[in-house]
Amino acid sequence: MSRETDGRYFSPFDPDQPLLARCGCGKDHTVAQHQAEAAATGSLLAAAHHTPSASQPASSKASQDLERFSAEFIEASMVKAIFPHEPTRRSLIKAIGAGTLRAAVAAALPAGALGAMQALAQEARPLEKKDLKVGFIAITCASPLIMADPLGFYRQQGLNVQLNKTAGWALIRDKVLNKEYDASHFLSPMPLAISLGLGSTQTPMNVATVQNVNGQAITLANKHKGNRDPRNWKGFKFAVPFDYSMHNFLLRYYLAEHGLNPDTDVQIRVTPPPEMVANLRAGNIDGFLGPDPFNQRAVFDEVGFIHILSKEIWDGHPCCAFGVPTEFIQQNPSTFAALYRSVLTAAAMARDPKNRELIAKVIAPAQYLNQPEAVLNQVLTGTFADGLGSVRKVADRADFDPVPWHSMAVWMLTQMQRWGYLKGDVNYKQIAERVFLMTDAARHMKDLGQPVTPASAGYRKFRVMGKEFDPNKAAEYARSFAIAKAA
Repeated sequence: MSRETDGRYFSPFDPDQPLLARCGCGKDHTVAQHQAEAAATGSLLAAAHHTPSASQPASSKASQDLERFSAEFIEASMVKAIFPHEPTRRSLIKAIGAGTLRAAVAAALPAGALGAMQALAQEARPLEKKDLKVGFIAITCASPLIMADPLGFYRQQGLNVQLNKTAGWALIRDKVLNKEYDASHFLSPMPLAISLGLGSTQTPMNVATVQNVNGQAITLANKHKGNRDPRNWKGFKFAVPFDYSMHNFLLRYYLAEHGLNPDTDVQIRVTPPPEMVANLRAGNIDGFLGPDPFNQRAVFDEVGFIHILSKEIWDGHPCCAFGVPTEFIQQNPSTFAALYRSVLTAAAMARDPKNRELIAKVIAPAQYLNQPEAVLNQVLTGTFADGLGSVRKVADRADFDPVPWHSMAVWMLTQMQRWGYLKGDVNYKQIAERVFLMTDAARHMKDLGQPVTPASAGYRKFRVMGKEFDPNKAAEYARSFAIAKAA
């Protein structure tokens, strides 16, 4: 589509036109051809092929053309940065439509955020380390961290990030501790546990952002469709992805609230997320509280059903986090800031429901989640089959609020204490504030023009299965449960 037909100097959302052509004016001709055309027409912007109206002076029209040309050039350059491979841009536009891609780019790079990023880039010191290795588990919780790769958010910050798909959480932990990974996708309690030396060598860690909120479920084998009352689950075998996981803590909480002791009345096994559906199919487990897309994959494969979404236990609970060793932050402050901006930009895009189908498309390929788009769409859009014959609509089944609230960390610590992972008295707030970088997240979000909750609200209250959690009374809360690990 040419300037004459679409009224634009550049057409970054047209799959049939080159994005940034050989000439800086936007036309697909050489610089010499541009100069000859300009000389022949006397036009300030020969590519425009525009004649001023009688009511508008030529100089004013030329000035407006320059401004418009500049704005469109910036937009096209942004699209070029996100999709440097021309066939990828064209095929994606043909697959999802120009309007969808334009909205996604606008959401990911609003004008305010772009200006902020440009200002930060000008002020920032040189990156200490540009080539980074980042680990992830192939689950939808990691969407912001993953999508920042194909959508170019790391490259925009001058980073060359190699994403490493990893088989399980213990391996993620070990590779970070061995400095094989610079940073990683973590279960949000893991940096707390590692910082405290629980289950590993004590190493200071930090949570830069929460990767996702909600987005989990308790999924049961089809043979239990007639047994939905947890009080009848004595003897069940359940899978969770890791001891230090929200999945483990939420499952234990849910069972205990229904009168079952999770340490004596059921079996809870640590199982890597990609193996959960296979174990359900084989009858090795009765159910799991696990991450998506595997809850939905169990329904898709007709081996299980969704008993309850995790948001029905605690609406807005954290699940996964973007974690970084404290030493890396201290040694590479500029690199860490660039990583922060990349992941926060992706999180802002992921929060907008209109971008979810695009996100499903870009994270579905084999190098990322290796899952059917239909499964990912059900998870991310919140319109899904539950395996019980119904199609449910829960818009915030999964969400991507990146703020690492200190009160979230305090709740996790109370559950570690409740179930015997953490012994003795605990200085909840000191640990929470040392590990969860809420103040840093708020500052970077503000720099990017994203809505920010005041840092003073870091200890907000919330409810878990109807029971209020007050982070200012954490010790009393930890002692308040009738079912807990014997001291």
